[in-house]
Amino acid sequence: MTKSPEKSKVVRKLRCAVYTRKSSEEGLEQEFNSLHVQREACEAYIASQRSEGWVLVRDQYDDGGISGGTLERPGLKRLLEDIEDGLVDVVVVYKIDRLSRSLADFAKLVEVFDRNGVTFVSVTQSFNTTTSMGRLTLNILLSFAQFEREVTAERIRDKVAASRKKGMWMGGVPPYGYRVENRKLVIDEEAAAHVRWIFARFLEIGSCTELAREVGARGIRTPRGNRIDKKYIYRMLSNRAYIGEAVHKGDSYPGEHDAIIDRETWDRVHAILQESPRKRAARTRAETPALLKGLLYGPDGAAFSPTHTRKGDRLYRYYVSQTVLKHGAGSCSVGRVPAGEIEAAVIDQLQAVFRQPEIVAGTWKAARTHADDITEANARMALQQLDPLWDELFPAEQARIVTLLVERVDIGTNGLNVRLRVDGLGGLAREMLVGGIGEAA
Repeated sequence: MTKSPEKSKVVRKLRCAVYTRKSSEEGLEQEFNSLHVQREACEAYIASQRSEGWVLVRDQYDDGGISGGTLERPGLKRLLEDIEDGLVDVVVVYKIDRLSRSLADFAKLVEVFDRNGVTFVSVTQSFNTTTSMGRLTLNILLSFAQFEREVTAERIRDKVAASRKKGMWMGGVPPYGYRVENRKLVIDEEAAAHVRWIFARFLEIGSCTELAREVGARGIRTPRGNRIDKKYIYRMLSNRAYIGEAVHKGDSYPGEHDAIIDRETWDRVHAILQESPRKRAARTRAETPALLKGLLYGPDGAAFSPTHTRKGDRLYRYYVSQTVLKHGAGSCSVGRVPAGEIEAAVIDQLQAVFRQPEIVAGTWKAARTHADDITEANARMALQQLDPLWDELFPAEQARIVTLLVERVDIGTNGLNVRLRVDGLGGLAREMLVGGIGEAA
């Protein structure tokens, strides 16, 4: 005889965990207390659903003498751990408030249940999320929970805005140069000295890129020990906290903390920042010519970058190893060299080369491949004319000629080595003969 479809239907087993809670400890010492009443009712409900595959798990999850206004409950924590481990399918409680009295906490618990495919039942309130009506009721409750969270967030935002308008510090990472004491910004004098130097140095060179190199050469780092790059410096130069102000949504208000930078310095810095970055970069390069930029290398093969500093009205230029900029002083045997000295040494070698007949002969041969009318005597005369003419050239023209003549300059503890471009010597000779170099002076 064929079985009916209802009798042949396979019922999935649902593991049910009972959770009980009592706020006060009063009566818990009794042989049959409130927790027992809750458990007995829940177990009876589970037994009534045996035909649906409901079975009671052995573990008991009880919290006696603990308020429902917190989730810090030992029994509840064990229950959530077992849910995460996949040991529970249904949570059964006597009333919803046994699970939580806080709507926000209740929403957090429901998120855990949903994530693990767990439903829950309140046996005295006909609340069962395994049914469509129960899920509808749950969604209504969660909507109110979401409303409560949004209202709370609005209150917090309003409080923060009001506090910022009063100049109060409302948390977060304090600006470089300050530390937090009793929820207020206090000047850290050691770091504040670096801030003042950065602002003053920017007024002198007007370049965040160059300033970042100098900051790295000095070994100045963020409070977390990270390298300070040009973006970090730009944020520092734009942070109104340094002039004693608090900012909220683009508006600034007098702050409760002391200023590190005076208003005059701030205004001068921002007058420079308002200029086009390209114009500032071009001006910086024009004021600080670097004849060996991209040509100078240290004993470890790392390139040297041009940098400079000012003391009063005097400008001091240097070349600094990239190894030093990345890893600090002492990481390279030749970490920093005065620009004037190294450039003069390279020029002296170039001028000595021009006077050597064998170099001139090689230059003449290279030049002939492009211009048969250039004689060896012409090449010698052209190159020798560069010696007295050099000091009359513009810095940009001097740098162009060095780039034309020099392929690479290696510097070590024992001196330097200049590698020439033979084709560059020929090209320079042709320019001298046609008068191009002289006209640039």
